[in-house]
Amino acid sequence: MRRWGRRHGGLADPVAPGAGRATGSIGEVTSPPVRVRFAPAPTGYLHIGGARTALFNWLFARQQGGELKLRIEDTDAERSRRELIEIIYRTLEWLGIDWDGEAVHQSDRTHLYTGAVERLLESGAAYRCDCTPEQVQARAAGRGGKPGYDGHCRERQVRPGEGVVARFRVPDEGVTAFDDVIRGHISFENADLEDFVILRSNGVPMFHVANAVDDADMGITHIIRGEDLINVTPRVLLLRQALGITELPVFAHLPLIVNEKRQKLSKRRDDVSVGDYIDRGYLPEAMVNYLATLGWGAPDGVEIRPLPEIVELFRLEDVGSSGAFFDLKKLDHFNATYIRALTTDEFVNRSTRWLFGEAPWPAERFDAKAFEALAPLVQQRVEVLSQVPGYVDFVFLAEPVVDEASWEKVMVKGAESAAAMLDAIIDAYGTCDWDADALMEAIKVEGERLALPRKQWQAPVRVAVTGRSVGPPLGESLVVLGRERTLERLRAARSRL
Repeated sequence: MRRWGRRHGGLADPVAPGAGRATGSIGEVTSPPVRVRFAPAPTGYLHIGGARTALFNWLFARQQGGELKLRIEDTDAERSRRELIEIIYRTLEWLGIDWDGEAVHQSDRTHLYTGAVERLLESGAAYRCDCTPEQVQARAAGRGGKPGYDGHCRERQVRPGEGVVARFRVPDEGVTAFDDVIRGHISFENADLEDFVILRSNGVPMFHVANAVDDADMGITHIIRGEDLINVTPRVLLLRQALGITELPVFAHLPLIVNEKRQKLSKRRDDVSVGDYIDRGYLPEAMVNYLATLGWGAPDGVEIRPLPEIVELFRLEDVGSSGAFFDLKKLDHFNATYIRALTTDEFVNRSTRWLFGEAPWPAERFDAKAFEALAPLVQQRVEVLSQVPGYVDFVFLAEPVVDEASWEKVMVKGAESAAAMLDAIIDAYGTCDWDADALMEAIKVEGERLALPRKQWQAPVRVAVTGRSVGPPLGESLVVLGRERTLERLRAARSRL
């Protein structure tokens, strides 16, 4: 099996801080075993980009026979409530992304991070700083040029106290570089990197310190994450080097997920929460399959395929570097394809949430047998499960919900032909056999007798009975509704005309 060499992405010269460069090549290795991590912060939801990152980590780990570790970045106590962490668990479980071993909580490991900061301070790799943000900005404005911190406190011997942070001392010269599986060689001039904060004034370590410590402690061999974190990577590399961590992971920065305007997905503009898609009735297997195509494609070009095949075909080096367009219409196509592939029983079971707790009808009016009769027909028409009630609500509501646009088009603009058709069908349905073929034959006979265009035969009947101009096949719908209720609605519509 082809694997990435473990030095790919590492610093070549650990004794020259900041001057090293990442080198390496693709080769056959047998140890250490591949170990990747997904490290979300509990923000209240798992976004699409995070779900794609989790999936690509999972795919790579499973394809390589390795491990996926889940690490919760919950050092911010105010934002890391238990219920927010549970959302991450539930979303990953819905997606079918499992992890190996117990989840690691950074809130349980703060002593490791503060200990690392103390070692950096003792070695001179870090120092304390009491500059306020306003002072930093004022000095930057005064000197002109690039904004940012200027190393003002490097030699001031600031003592611990209120408002004091710890900063890492970035080397003045040299470069910090690494080779990225997806993006190739990436380097940063150390002169362009400011001395960054590693310990906040409230005593909480910054996340890049926690990541540097945890990735080494957990034996992470590959770091697969979004390209928006590329600029964080030199900080982590410098920290690891200063802490004496010589084994460095392979880096792979995934392309950003963008909207139709090629803008990064944003919660202000776009639907980014996976929970929103769960609520709309997307199937997890469809969502996972679609997410796998965002930046990666199988060699044969087939996109919709079983997950085991995706695992077998997935290669990290095949991931592209260009932004991946999150196309909602394409996701709908994927989801509709997976819905069609369900058995009828599976479709009925998957639709349960929208038939009871979130249904527009009283629970006591729901008839399971009536729904099961229409289920195969509805299954061929919906793109998401939240659409199911709209196809069958006419059966379980006392009166149909009338779509005014459909009424205007069919009943108002075509009032004369609609009235004639309804009169004829009311008479025919009073005595004809009550099966789908007989009901549709009656519509055909009356439409021809009245010399109406074919498109005006069914439309008035459908709108009168269901309230809409689209839905499951009309004949089968009328059979389920029954003769008495059908005639009652036909007469009510005729009266309204």
